[in-house]
Amino acid sequence: MNKSTRRSFLRSSSTAVATAFAAPMILPSRVFGANERIAIGAIGVKNQGAGNLKRFLAAGADIVAICDVDSKVAAAASDIVSQTGPTPRIFGDYRQLLEDKGIDAVVITTPDHWHALMTIGACQAGKDVYCEKPLSLTIAEGRRMVNAAREHKRIVQTGSQQRSAAEFRKACMLVRNGFIGDVTEVLVGIPGPNHPGSIGPEETVPPELDYQMWLGPAPLKPYHSKRVHYNFRFWWDYSGGQMTNFGAHHLDIAQWGLGMDDSGPVAVEGTAEFHPQMLHEVTEKCRLVYTYANGVRMTLGQGQADIADGTTFIGTKGRVAVGRGKLVTEPTELATSPLDSSELIQLYRSNDHTKDFLACMHSRELPICDVEIGHRSATVCHLGNLVARLGRPVKWDPTTETCPGDTEAQLMIDRSYRAPWTH
Repeated sequence: MNKSTRRSFLRSSSTAVATAFAAPMILPSRVFGANERIAIGAIGVKNQGAGNLKRFLAAGADIVAICDVDSKVAAAASDIVSQTGPTPRIFGDYRQLLEDKGIDAVVITTPDHWHALMTIGACQAGKDVYCEKPLSLTIAEGRRMVNAAREHKRIVQTGSQQRSAAEFRKACMLVRNGFIGDVTEVLVGIPGPNHPGSIGPEETVPPELDYQMWLGPAPLKPYHSKRVHYNFRFWWDYSGGQMTNFGAHHLDIAQWGLGMDDSGPVAVEGTAEFHPQMLHEVTEKCRLVYTYANGVRMTLGQGQADIADGTTFIGTKGRVAVGRGKLVTEPTELATSPLDSSELIQLYRSNDHTKDFLACMHSRELPICDVEIGHRSATVCHLGNLVARLGRPVKWDPTTETCPGDTEAQLMIDRSYRAPWTH
């Protein structure tokens, strides 16, 4: 971690959130030695969860426990860990894993509807948290997660890994330092849904899956294989489609480049299309316009030919377009501009998202994508889905995190939990 970039980042934030970010050092549940390995409990270990296992092992952490509601998934994950170290303990209920005093932190890679309960529970148990994006299923959940992290003095990293990639930092450095003049517009492109198709009739729950635990706080619905595991992201009960999948990445970069990590837009409008046979619930296409208090307009396009995937900043003197492994600027020479000057705003530098989290567990400084940042970026995603579902504009107050004078929209920033689960 570059200490000077951290200080510059804090200087460029608003007073309120800078105060929160610069609060007294977050105390650890135990003091780590300089070379001491951190004991990790992994919750949700399929797909991205398996990838996170490998990344944390490569970063020098010890995976001492895993938890998954699918016993076959848990067994496969245990095999991954056992190839390089001791066999981890296996749990089917994350609450039992959180009771283990020997675990320093948890990595949460579950469907989105579980993120809040697990993160808050981990903070209450004195454990630091790495939680995949999007941080939450609802805006209100995200704020509860921030409050829990602050109350229990926990390090919480959001898994928005693009913040730790050089091309995204360079793009935001160029924008934040005025290399393209005053920003007037931002374009964000996300892909369409890749759901496998009609779910068909109700299926029998396979013996290896604890489906009631998989549902958890979500409403009780018949089991279908095309609703669980990877396919959770196409149903409102569990996720928000590509808006909260890729949007949580590209809108996050837009927030970073605009200097809005502690805030957000003040109004959202636009249109959306849904599958005519409702093979899934989330958007097929959309074109949404976010307006910020400073007049900047950001257009998010899904299935829009004129908006490329990724994030494009347009200014009075040029533009910067960034995606994974690519950075295109106008004028072209901006891409090679030196950015190390002490006269420039220096954004937080992380070269590895996983290692940044582990380093912050030692230092007790907030990570590159702290829970507050993850919450604010997820909020932008949720507001987009809110407008898509309502089919009308919505105003937003990023200070109070409310929809002023709009009872219908306000009710949609939270949702109830299925008993016996509670907020």
